[in-house]
Amino acid sequence: MNLPSDTLVTTYLHMTRPEQFLPSFVQRDDLLMLPMRTPDVDYYRFLYKSVGEPWCWRDRLIMPNEELRAVLASSTNTVNVMYVDGTPAGYIELERQNDDMEIAYFGLRTGYFGQGLGKHLLSVGIKQAWASGVRRVWVHTCNLDGPHALKNYQARGFVVYDIVEERMPPRYL
Repeated sequence: MNLPSDTLVTTYLHMTRPEQFLPSFVQRDDLLMLPMRTPDVDYYRFLYKSVGEPWCWRDRLIMPNEELRAVLASSTNTVNVMYVDGTPAGYIELERQNDDMEIAYFGLRTGYFGQGLGKHLLSVGIKQAWASGVRRVWVHTCNLDGPHALKNYQARGFVVYDIVEERMPPRYL
């Protein structure tokens, strides 16, 4: 799909039953998932920037420190970091919204592409989301995300429920 650079296309996907989940885990001795238990704004921004910079992510970079610290410290927010051989390779952030769980942010640093780690990281997050007792897990992706994001979501069992086109917000230009 060739889109004009001034159009943002956001695709909303969800799972409404745990049986929809099609996990894909990798087995590696050098792989470790750890929750970020302390709301460390600088470390979080490092993760956010190193994952999202190729895709023009800006939202959490322009958020004031205290506001971001409050989000990270919230009991409804969890950030899980994937380490490969001791180095942060990516992260997944979940945000509980009543009986729903949003995959708020998710991605890998570019040096870790092509190893099956994205589907593993997403599967870890979805498994955690369903284990928390929610009735729905949802995510949105857009034409600013990696080229394989939508396919990965659908391969894990997510179903598209809405597509929204709008003028590209100035912060992404």
